[in-house]
Amino acid sequence: MLRNPTGGAGNGSAGSAGRLVSIGTVLTTLRDEFPEVTISKIRFLEAEGLVEPQRTPSGYRKFSTEDVERLARILRLQRDHYLPLKVIREQLDALARGEQIRIPAPTANGEAADPSDPAAAVYGEVGQERPPVARVGRAELLAAVGVDEDQLVEWESYGLLAETPGGGFDADAVTVARLVADLGRFGLEPRHLRAMKAAADREAGLVEQVVAPLRRHRNPQTRAHAEATMKELAGLSVRLHEALVQTALGVRLR
Repeated sequence: MLRNPTGGAGNGSAGSAGRLVSIGTVLTTLRDEFPEVTISKIRFLEAEGLVEPQRTPSGYRKFSTEDVERLARILRLQRDHYLPLKVIREQLDALARGEQIRIPAPTANGEAADPSDPAAAVYGEVGQERPPVARVGRAELLAAVGVDEDQLVEWESYGLLAETPGGGFDADAVTVARLVADLGRFGLEPRHLRAMKAAADREAGLVEQVVAPLRRHRNPQTRAHAEATMKELAGLSVRLHEALVQTALGVRLR
């Protein structure tokens, strides 16, 4: 079973020890914890040397249980700590040598601590559960996604990303940035993604129309029901969008 190095256990469907599985099976396994992960993301991590699956004579990738556990650890370090791939690689190499590593935990205001600040006694060891980072600054976002300031400014100019009113970027913005970066590696530029952003805004508007009357209700329980309804509608909208894209392309992603 996949073990979560930051507490808990993952889905063990990737196969028992010694069994090799396809990239599609790896994707299905990881999506239990990482819904945003894609095959292109796994291939990118392989290209960056963070995971090395075996290859069949015909060239197909085959992943071991250890490979899947390593991928889960990489994705968890990116999601929970916004670490750049270079740092993640160094930490995984240290773990492989049996060394104990330390990673920055979020500070009280939700931002990642500065590892060079000796006064920030907010470090912990891998294996301990930590709350997710609420916001990251521009530098942390750039490091986590692996892009430069000019690219980030361009994404902002097309409305794909925006800082929160209090400053910084929330977890959803980090996810969007990673997906935009992944799509960019296939030649899709921000101007190509405007249609996706416009479609998402329209879908959000439809959801808002449904829940708006409930949100204005004086009964607290009704307002709470509005939030639950909004989450359910958002989930259904995402699933419908995925199904429509799959149908249009004639492919199955999972």
